[in-house]
Amino acid sequence: MEIINNNEARQRAERRVNEISGFYSHLFIYCIVNAGLFLLNYFSTPHHLWFFYPLLGWGIGVMCHALRVFGCGLWGDEWKERKINQLMEKQKK
Repeated sequence: MEIINNNEARQRAERRVNEISGFYSHLFIYCIVNAGLFLLNYFSTPHHLWFFYPLLGWGIGVMCHALRVFGCGLWGDEWKERKINQLMEKQKK
């Protein structure tokens, strides 16, 4: 029984590390690509700053990813676990 719990705990920890690593990869790519877009915009059409549009659009996606990974209470694993326990308790009654 303890071995199963250890394996489950390890799998959960690995899943969590993968989620965090995935977010940081996403953030890194976001920064690199948007820096490139800024430079492209600055050297090609400095009078029209269009790089803000992808910066803001993709930024919303990065923010949602951060909320998913680091939790806002709505999408996290802790919320799911609480909800599962709540429903199981309700079924017992």
